[in-house]
Amino acid sequence: MRRVVRQSKFRHVFGQAVKNDQCYDDIRVSRVTWDSSFCAVNPRFVAIIIEASGGGAFLVLPLHKTGRIDKSYPTVCGHTGPVLDIDWCPHNDQVIASGSEDCTVMVWQIPENGLTLSLTEPVVILEALINLDDMHSDMIYNVSWNRNGSLICTASKDKKVRVIDPRKQEIVAEKEKAHEGARPMRAIFLADGNVFTTGFSRMSERQLALWNPKNMQEPIALHEMDTSNGVLLPFYDPDTSIIYLCGKGDSSIRYFEITDESPYVHYLNTFSSKEPQRGMGYMPKRGLDVNKCEIARFFKLHERKCEPIIMTVPRKSDLFQDDLYPDTAGPEAALEAEEWFEGRNAEPVLISLKHGYIPGKNRDLKVVKKNILDSKPTANKKCDLINVPKKTPDMASVQNEAKLDEILKEIKSIKDTICNQDERISKLEQQMAKIAA
Repeated sequence: MRRVVRQSKFRHVFGQAVKNDQCYDDIRVSRVTWDSSFCAVNPRFVAIIIEASGGGAFLVLPLHKTGRIDKSYPTVCGHTGPVLDIDWCPHNDQVIASGSEDCTVMVWQIPENGLTLSLTEPVVILEALINLDDMHSDMIYNVSWNRNGSLICTASKDKKVRVIDPRKQEIVAEKEKAHEGARPMRAIFLADGNVFTTGFSRMSERQLALWNPKNMQEPIALHEMDTSNGVLLPFYDPDTSIIYLCGKGDSSIRYFEITDESPYVHYLNTFSSKEPQRGMGYMPKRGLDVNKCEIARFFKLHERKCEPIIMTVPRKSDLFQDDLYPDTAGPEAALEAEEWFEGRNAEPVLISLKHGYIPGKNRDLKVVKKNILDSKPTANKKCDLINVPKKTPDMASVQNEAKLDEILKEIKSIKDTICNQDERISKLEQQMAKIAA
């Protein structure tokens, strides 16, 4: 029988690495064994987690700053432990968050034209307003929001995938042994509300699966891939329903189209290269070149460099391709945090890419140091908050504040010293390299 090949406009997507002079060279990519992407990009900057002495650090480079990166280039270096993950704010291209082994999440504001000095003080260290600690019996590998912000899904070392309502602090659905293997899993929400997972079988084969949270007894689809041991990191494009799978330590990017017809997860093609990837960044849709029919751009981390890879759909026409670029999520926030806490949900605010994305002025970063929930009376409070008398500051609290200021100044001084020493070490390494050469 003749095998029928399913038709798809994405079957012939063509991946190509950029030329050497468009790469970011001489970057000491982090050697931490944590299974995250180590790279985050947006239409203005690329951020990369790097090796650093005296704590965790990452680089933030303007997209146009390609070529060799000087070892003394400023870093973001405020964590006391290795940085494990970074991500840009979807509503402000100058704001990035970093999570570290020191158990903190810090938010940083990057100057409009990039860093000229190392950044050691975050805008804010996040507090946990909602704590879901008792829902997981082991380490959480990743967390993903659904399209309207009402639910999250998590993949955990206890081999469970959970769908959670964070405001009610309730588990809506869960699946035990979503993948039976011991290696890490990943779980992400798709635009239609289904959950896509990657993991390993009991025989250590890499798997991907599709689940309906309303009935997680059996997967909608389950596919076995190969026997490599690199964790598969999924990158999802909700506009085209394409999922790109990048295995850590692999030298390929596989891509699949998700549809509502069997077998639901359709293999499209594979981009292959010679070098294995240490991590991978994924450009938001608004950062792509629509004139060249570019539908995805990856930033592949090697041991000492970052290499952009451009994925395009071959088209002969110079006209805007509406079918490739439906309206996509723009930088405007659909809700404020206070509205979300009040129970509202909202789909992303979409923009057209017909004339390309033109960045507007970034919205101001509002930092509420005080827990916004403190202002809301709850049913279990014994007294009326309005009638609580305000305390006048006594001498002891004034002294405590002075002492706290002193400690904070000392911490800042030590952090500055660490950054300076790190730069000094980099310069000495450079000198050694020249002597050895």
